[in-house]
Amino acid sequence: MQKKDRGQKVTENFKKEGAKCENLNHIFREYDIRGKVGPEGINEVSIAKIATAFAYLLRQKNVQEVVVGYDNRAESFALANTAANVLKEAGFKVWFLGLTLSPAAYFAQHWLKARGVFMVTASHNPNGWNGCKLGYDLSSTLDAEDMVILKKLYENLTASQKPDQPLIRPGGSRKDFDIRPHYINTIIQKVKIPKNHGLKVVIDAGNGAAGLFAYQLFQALGCLTFQLNCDPDPAYPHYFPNPSDLASRERLAAMVTHPYIKADLGISFDGDGDRLGVVDENGKNVWSDRILMILAEQILKEVPGAKIVYDVKCTKALEETIIAKGGKPIMAKTGHSYIKKKLAQTGALLAGERSGHIFIKQGYYGYDDALFAAAKLCLALAKEQKPLSQVLAAYPSYVTSPEINVYCPDGQKYQVVESLQKEFIAAYGENRVNTINGARVSYKRGWGLVRASSNLPQLVMIFEGENEAAQQEIKEDFASRLKKYPQISDEWENNI
Repeated sequence: MQKKDRGQKVTENFKKEGAKCENLNHIFREYDIRGKVGPEGINEVSIAKIATAFAYLLRQKNVQEVVVGYDNRAESFALANTAANVLKEAGFKVWFLGLTLSPAAYFAQHWLKARGVFMVTASHNPNGWNGCKLGYDLSSTLDAEDMVILKKLYENLTASQKPDQPLIRPGGSRKDFDIRPHYINTIIQKVKIPKNHGLKVVIDAGNGAAGLFAYQLFQALGCLTFQLNCDPDPAYPHYFPNPSDLASRERLAAMVTHPYIKADLGISFDGDGDRLGVVDENGKNVWSDRILMILAEQILKEVPGAKIVYDVKCTKALEETIIAKGGKPIMAKTGHSYIKKKLAQTGALLAGERSGHIFIKQGYYGYDDALFAAAKLCLALAKEQKPLSQVLAAYPSYVTSPEINVYCPDGQKYQVVESLQKEFIAAYGENRVNTINGARVSYKRGWGLVRASSNLPQLVMIFEGENEAAQQEIKEDFASRLKKYPQISDEWENNI
């Protein structure tokens, strides 16, 4: 009760101080709210103002009910509690989910028939950041056009100096609701793994919220499940839960290959449970675009000719596999909101990103759910009765780098990428440079990509070649061009 009173007090302070955070446009990213926690970024006052702007947007979309949840970052409860109070006072029926996962919040929209979602999380951003994922319809979140509207509503609140106006409307309510058992049971019902399959799985939640869900789920699916960092800890004492970070997978690989365990695979999750990472039975890293090959083949056996969506960061081998198995590959812009939208527009049954977001529409809801995707992977392995490494050996393979990050200021990263696009086109021609999201440049023996991160002040690069020499040649070409830009750091992170 004391925590709720605190949130109520923040709401009252917001009414009085309202326009105190007028210079926070930098927290509006392409499709999410992300920023550093503090007086000049994400705090309870700025979140109250964002929730007010979101309330206006929900009214425009005729939404009456909203689910509100939060991840286990230190300040997430206070932020979510504030948002729930603002939305209640704005006249909405609020379902407060408590500590949860983004996919569980999306599931709650379906379960409760509530079209609105306000999930407090900064996903895989480092500790010290926070934000929210927002939506006004089932299985979808705000896209770039929606964010422009939300930002304008936010700015109008500042200009009007009357932030209290939308906070007083009758009919609002707030009710706590535990979605966890319904979410877990639904996955169990939808993923029927043959009995006595004998799979051994190591789960690494990175001390994020996924640990509260994943162990129970995989035990119920019949897996002998070993826990690693499954106790939620907002200090994240080992490493921050980000499956794209190879260093964080070393401990998972060591546990999978431990002589007393010898697991069939290891699965890691990000902080809000919508991205996964996988290592095989030998402790070898497996990027999610290769997991998509397995899932795509399973779906194409059931629905020949199905469309499969994937982002620009995915290996060329995925496209080749989809075609070979009779499917229709569709490349799309990176970003969970963009992929959800493309999935809906095309009628695809599966979509995914190299970063670990996987969206399954066949027999499910089509939003990014790492736990459901991991369960479907276990089902595929149980059917194949082969080790993961042997299953993957049947698909084409190239030498592919991890996601390499290099610092570039938020205010300059898009202009830098646009300049690089023009430079690559001038050098190689339009036919070899895909500009759907950054610059994906095709070479005789591979490809390279540079794009601006949607949520961090950095550029993201990936390099793929027929062999290590080809990959290195492509990497050196990119490096020589990036050196021309003083805005770009010389240090490449995750360049393993």
